[in-house]
Amino acid sequence: MSQPSAARSEGQIGSLIVSAMFMLAGAFTLYDAASYTDRDSQVFPQTVAVILIITAGISFITRLLKPNDRGGIGQGSWWRRIVLVLSMLIACLLMPKVGFLPAGVIAFAGGLIAAMHDKWTLRTVLLYWGSGAVVMVCFFSLFKYVLHVPLP
Repeated sequence: MSQPSAARSEGQIGSLIVSAMFMLAGAFTLYDAASYTDRDSQVFPQTVAVILIITAGISFITRLLKPNDRGGIGQGSWWRRIVLVLSMLIACLLMPKVGFLPAGVIAFAGGLIAAMHDKWTLRTVLLYWGSGAVVMVCFFSLFKYVLHVPLP
């Protein structure tokens, strides 16, 4: 049984909007990174921005050429989406003031709360927060000591 055309167009339009937003975010990042005074500081954000624009562009073109009713904004828990987006925005805004790791904790906590559908137990709290701490320290070390990305 096929879905109504309203659901199909909502998934189609939602996917196109999300892809376009990611392309714009990549373009803004390219523009912003061009103003960095240290040439080494430009490489990482520009590389990520180009990859973001290319992958979002592929998604956009694919969705235009081959419409699909899956994906897009669709159904789901809106409070989880809001928590995820807000935690990411708050982390981005606070990063210059509090540093990479504290802002990473905020972003990780928001993502974990938004993604956790099962019941919280002591084991899951310890496992998720412990593994999250390891991942954040590894990323911090990778950016700071291997890639030499200047971190706040």
